[in-house]
Amino acid sequence: MKLGRRSQSSWRERWSAARDRLLADQRFQRWAATFPITRHIAQRRSRAFFDLCAGFVYSQVLAACVQLRLFDILLEQPRTAAQLSRELALPMESTTWLLEAAVSLELLERRGNDRFGLAPMGAVLAGNPATVALIEQHSRLYADLRDPVALLREGRHDTAVSRYWAYARAQRPEALSAEQVADYTALMSASQALLADHVVDAYALDGHRVLLDVGGGDGTFLIKAASRAPHLRLVLFDLPALAERARIRLAEAGLGARAEVVAGDFHSGRLPTGADIATLLRVVHDQDDDAALALLRSVRRALPEDGVLLIAEPMAGTPGTERLFKAYLGSIFLAAGTGRARTPDEIGSLLRNAGFARSRLLACRRDLFLSVVVAHCSPSKSARAFTRIGRGTLARSKTESR
Repeated sequence: MKLGRRSQSSWRERWSAARDRLLADQRFQRWAATFPITRHIAQRRSRAFFDLCAGFVYSQVLAACVQLRLFDILLEQPRTAAQLSRELALPMESTTWLLEAAVSLELLERRGNDRFGLAPMGAVLAGNPATVALIEQHSRLYADLRDPVALLREGRHDTAVSRYWAYARAQRPEALSAEQVADYTALMSASQALLADHVVDAYALDGHRVLLDVGGGDGTFLIKAASRAPHLRLVLFDLPALAERARIRLAEAGLGARAEVVAGDFHSGRLPTGADIATLLRVVHDQDDDAALALLRSVRRALPEDGVLLIAEPMAGTPGTERLFKAYLGSIFLAAGTGRARTPDEIGSLLRNAGFARSRLLACRRDLFLSVVVAHCSPSKSARAFTRIGRGTLARSKTESR
């Protein structure tokens, strides 16, 4: 059997080498571009190649539209190029180029002969402040990727992303000031509001008494959770600079009597006890494996035997997301100096090593950008059955309560 597999592998390598030599031959490329059977394939691959080369330019067109608030302006009503030139304070030639480029990228569309309006993708962006905030922060990532080979060779040291993501590599994150974490916290808050709805839709909180949100930022998720489960008591744990912001925001939301805010560093301190459910929203993927395992063990110690943990974040392995995780998010983690996107199976392995008895992947309305794993502290008869069948692929369920 092993000999057969080696022979098959050798055959595949020889075939791949021959294919590579053929595709690299310029004479074959010219022939494929004109031969009727292969012409459409060659043209499609050529377009894909040039899109890859021009990707940075496309992203900068999008960045310009966002920075100029073009989508917000056109959401009010379509406008002519001349009107937009005056409103954007741009020369007419520059305005025309930007509008034509945005139309080609299907961000805008022509409305008649002389007016421009939002295309469906532009309209979605106009109503999505979280995505807009993310686009606005890309300038830091682009600065780090200006010399990608240098970033790869020199490793993950002092980068624009790591300075922005201040507590990712700080020696004493608990000593960071509010000003040092303000920008990143604002970005997380904007996007957290969007994701919070999907988390509470995926998992019913009304069977729990006390919710501990670890790394909860300014309290955005807890405010949403409180609206879904009015009886639920709330505990937020985060760095001192973030905890103070959360305390103010939760009080402004009328939750001062229901919410407790505890300041600390989950890398070095113990977590508050007394909660029967804990949440980690986009926290685990910020940690390297050793730190992630240590964090999960801390959460397990803080929970009772019937406790539950929710992990919500983008997870690798979702079909159609290879570029998102391997290229895009991977570059962010590389520049930040910490973290990586994991598959649900990898998270399940970490959870088992941390002492959780069973876990499963919940169905979520935003499977492409968000996955939710629920982990239980204690096994049950059904849990043991799940463990036997769920080693390879975590089982899915539409919703799960206690």
